[in-house]
Amino acid sequence: MLKNAPKFYEVAKRIVEITEGCVVVAHNAQFDNRILTTEFERLGFEFDRETLCTVELAKTLIPDLPSYSLGKLVRSLGIPVTDRHRASGDALATVKLFKLLLSKDVEKTIIKAFLRKHPKLQLEPKLTEIIARMPSETGVYYIHNKEGNIIYIGKSKNIKKRINQHFTGTDRKSKKIQLKVATVTYDVTGSELIALLKESHEIKQNKPLFNRALRKTLFSHALYNTTDANGYINFTIDIADGRKKSITTFSNRQSAKDFLHRAVETYSLCLKLSGLEKTRTSCFKYELKECEGACISKEDTALYNERVHQFIEKYSYKDQNMIIIDRGRVIDERSAILIENGVFKGYGFYELNHQLNNIDILKSIIIPMENNRHTQHIIQSYLRKNKRLKKLKF
Repeated sequence: MLKNAPKFYEVAKRIVEITEGCVVVAHNAQFDNRILTTEFERLGFEFDRETLCTVELAKTLIPDLPSYSLGKLVRSLGIPVTDRHRASGDALATVKLFKLLLSKDVEKTIIKAFLRKHPKLQLEPKLTEIIARMPSETGVYYIHNKEGNIIYIGKSKNIKKRINQHFTGTDRKSKKIQLKVATVTYDVTGSELIALLKESHEIKQNKPLFNRALRKTLFSHALYNTTDANGYINFTIDIADGRKKSITTFSNRQSAKDFLHRAVETYSLCLKLSGLEKTRTSCFKYELKECEGACISKEDTALYNERVHQFIEKYSYKDQNMIIIDRGRVIDERSAILIENGVFKGYGFYELNHQLNNIDILKSIIIPMENNRHTQHIIQSYLRKNKRLKKLKF
């Protein structure tokens, strides 16, 4: 392999060009940097580049692994790698590892430290230049001040368009952001669901100055179920109460009613037992022969409750083990949201040519997130709006 390879002096100029103004990311960066520095010294050139080591980052962000060698690390994290121990294979594996580590760094310490070290990024940027650097893709964006601190976190299906709205807005908050912004960083997620979850999670972690409004509760009402004296399952829409177990949550009462009306149609449920019609006799749908008579105890309770359970199982992930499959960041990638025993665990990405058939590998690539009422509301709302979303039960 080395017999016909170019000599170092033949590629030295290209190495200088591609690393100029960059941070060199490597696995065991100290070793790689020492080799490059030594070779350039032999040519009489002072090679000085800032480095970032994925070994050190991995030890910080993914502690307690048995080994941090590149091969064992990427294998334990489910990162596909080809051409191991060859320059291209190892470099691509390091890129994938670094992307995963950036995702796991929810407090953005890597990005913030980089911005603080590079004052040229903090000198009165032209807002149009920042907009030009943004992608027209789905993801989460972070607006930083001149100290590198995050002052605003948002999500959008089109990051460029949303940043443009911030920088051209005339409302009070937009004007404050325009005065304080030094630069904008972003994470492309592909999946809108992951963007929503990341936005919620990282606002809580970083507490940005201009995100006060988003710290408020996302939902106000919830759907509850009870069993009446005749054994039929009844539904009630009520104010959300964290002490009670709900089927799903809503941003307002009207959206809850609209959703329940659609469920009545889809699952042939009773308006009276669904809490959508108050009557002492049969419901309106029974008169239209669209209700089997559960409202007047005419329909068999087991048959009626079976349809109710189908509905509950579809829209509540309580006690369920499942993976929600959604879009990835690139065309040959998919995202995976893990729910275990009804608890949201986090999300990850995998390549299409690697089947998602090993739950332990999936767990290793998952970026952990807190399970709370907000994340539950985000996931359930997204599932209601995206009925064709693929779900794998395990």
